[in-house]
Amino acid sequence: MNNVILASGIALFIGLLGTPLWIRLVVRLGYGQMIREDGVATHLSKRGTPTMGGTVIVVGSLLGYAGAHLITWTTPTISAGLVLFLMTGLGIVGFVDDYIKVFKQRSLGLRSRAKATGIVVVGVIFAVGCLQFPNEMLITPADTYLSFLRDFGPNIGPYLFVVWALILIQGVSNGVNLTDGLDGLASGTVGLILAAYVIIGNWQFRQSCAQSLEPHCYWVRDPLDLAVVAAAVLGACFGFLWWNAPPAKIFMGDTGSLALGGVLVGLAITTRTQILLAILGGLIVLITMSVILQVGWFKLSGRLLGQNKRLFKMAPLQHHFEMSGWAETTIVVRFWLICGLCVATGVGLFYLEWVPK
Repeated sequence: MNNVILASGIALFIGLLGTPLWIRLVVRLGYGQMIREDGVATHLSKRGTPTMGGTVIVVGSLLGYAGAHLITWTTPTISAGLVLFLMTGLGIVGFVDDYIKVFKQRSLGLRSRAKATGIVVVGVIFAVGCLQFPNEMLITPADTYLSFLRDFGPNIGPYLFVVWALILIQGVSNGVNLTDGLDGLASGTVGLILAAYVIIGNWQFRQSCAQSLEPHCYWVRDPLDLAVVAAAVLGACFGFLWWNAPPAKIFMGDTGSLALGGVLVGLAITTRTQILLAILGGLIVLITMSVILQVGWFKLSGRLLGQNKRLFKMAPLQHHFEMSGWAETTIVVRFWLICGLCVATGVGLFYLEWVPK
């Protein structure tokens, strides 16, 4: 438990102090955010705001995790290493995407095929690695089953598992990217979900089958160290949020959204809570669905009615409320409240099987 507190504290400190240093560097280099001309009109004033702030989150998380283990002189685990690899790998893909945007001064960075290829390569390495490295009880970081509160259903095999992992990685990282449309929205949302994974990892450690073969024990490798990872990224997110809160002094960019999407999927897979993530991240699902419904109805109405219609004034969902006259801070705080309810529901479901009957 000391590692959880240390990792979070170190990462928070780095996020708080490192972000303004990164802002100065980005301003000096002239790397400002590009804003789409066809977006929300009020966002045009944000043009030139320093971006790629996700770099601070990734570095802060890595240093927070490593620092905690150095101080307590404990050994890092393979499960945590794989999750941090996924976060860092996707962060690098996002960094290249952001760099192209600011270097060429355009709103689009990497070509979609190149970006997808980078995500797939990192994702496959992660997924394959999760099926290796059994511990003394032959528990690997992940296995070839779907999971909700724990594993369930038939064995889907290693090939389908890799495909499933790639679907999760692509879906969640894009979902976090869509959520990152308003100041502080994505970093605050992901921070709340990470807090849930600190609780989940700690509880799984206390009820681990490696310690006691109780009826509801968890066959999860390295659950406490996964809580340390979640705490480290949580600390880095909150340190960054101090500067990203409205009005934002810096944006996380694709560097942050891809990295944070990766760490959420990594934690969901290694803690055997893949489908539970859809509840914990209910706000991200809602925002993603708003885009899917908007695009789908736009195309379908054109074919059926001969005129393209929109369900929302603008997608993702947060921009619909902006176009409806809501203040940005009002939307962010209310969406945080929705996220908090989703996280509370998810954690409640996680504990449900332990409620005395």
